[in-house]
Amino acid sequence: MLASLLQPYLASLASLSFCVCIALVALARFIPRLAGRPSDTTAVQATHVRPTPRVGGIAIFGALACGAFFAPTVVTQSYLFFLMGVSLLFGVGLSEDLGFRISPRLRLLTVLATSLLVITLLGFWVSRIGVLYIDQLMQYWFIGIPFTLLITAGVSNGFNLIDGVNGLASITAITASAALAIIAHQSGYTSMANVSMMLAAVTLGFFVANYPFGLIFLGDAGAYVLGFVISWIGVIIIVRVPEVSPWAILLTMFWPLADTLLAIYRRRRAKKSALMPDRLHAHQLVLRTVEICFLGRNRRHLANPLTTLLLVPFVVAPQIVAVLLWDHNLAAFLAVLVFLALFFWSFISALSIVNRYRLRPEVRQSADVDAARSVIHKRRPRVQQRAEAV
Repeated sequence: MLASLLQPYLASLASLSFCVCIALVALARFIPRLAGRPSDTTAVQATHVRPTPRVGGIAIFGALACGAFFAPTVVTQSYLFFLMGVSLLFGVGLSEDLGFRISPRLRLLTVLATSLLVITLLGFWVSRIGVLYIDQLMQYWFIGIPFTLLITAGVSNGFNLIDGVNGLASITAITASAALAIIAHQSGYTSMANVSMMLAAVTLGFFVANYPFGLIFLGDAGAYVLGFVISWIGVIIIVRVPEVSPWAILLTMFWPLADTLLAIYRRRRAKKSALMPDRLHAHQLVLRTVEICFLGRNRRHLANPLTTLLLVPFVVAPQIVAVLLWDHNLAAFLAVLVFLALFFWSFISALSIVNRYRLRPEVRQSADVDAARSVIHKRRPRVQQRAEAV
């Protein structure tokens, strides 16, 4: 099924995205704003240990713009209108990535404004969710438009939240795009299947530069744009193909949405702002589990890519179910409930296990020794450090 969607120009888009990423990494040596901020490594949610370029969004958006030359003729005009809207979100996200402080609230408002602009340009919104009486209400703009804003903002913000370890957000985007492409192809919506595959190819080019060594990060521009485009591909399929279950579309982007819901619940319970960053996302919990229980605290360069590898099956499982149940609305709805229950149960169980393990005396002693070594190493004169290294 997926092989029939592979076109020669997809390799060109992937190569373009990859080359732009490598060029940005090289330019970062001469342009300080591209190199990443030193303060990024000390942020609450940081999982990397050295300043790294956060401008992968330039490669993503630039390659998507070039994709207009390959977009199916029937959707070329809509594709260009859509990119015009997305450029607003890209610009604000890139400003944050370049060091111009943009508050989380302003970024969220930009997502909402961009989605409203796209609704104005394209002329439609989510008009059904697969529930009879609610679908009738969704036809009214004062219900359908706010719901569309909520969903697209949730997915966009979700991709930004899961962009914490190398490759996780990009592999999620690749598999989500591929799943949407297969669903569109199965339902006869060939033009949108081709657009979805273009997004997958563009993201693949970035993924090769990002995983496993983290040469460049998506940044806010890349993560927000990926989430926004994927969410709107889903919206368009729901509107244009009545046979497709909206719950199956939701399953294709389940992981970022579930992580967003968990973050909101967790922060509300702690009486904190929903926009306040923390270190309790699912990928951060897995990362610390790998460090504490297996690799040790000073091997984050190994724990980071390994975390993505461990999470991929959980990311892909709902997407596989989405492809299988694309036209079975009730079954897809039940699958969403099952995956949500499993997601929350797994998080609570893993958090409990990690907390119990950290309280073991030998683990606490090992952590104290590692911390002491780190402090001693920092206090040694640089000349002595170099001599010991030699």
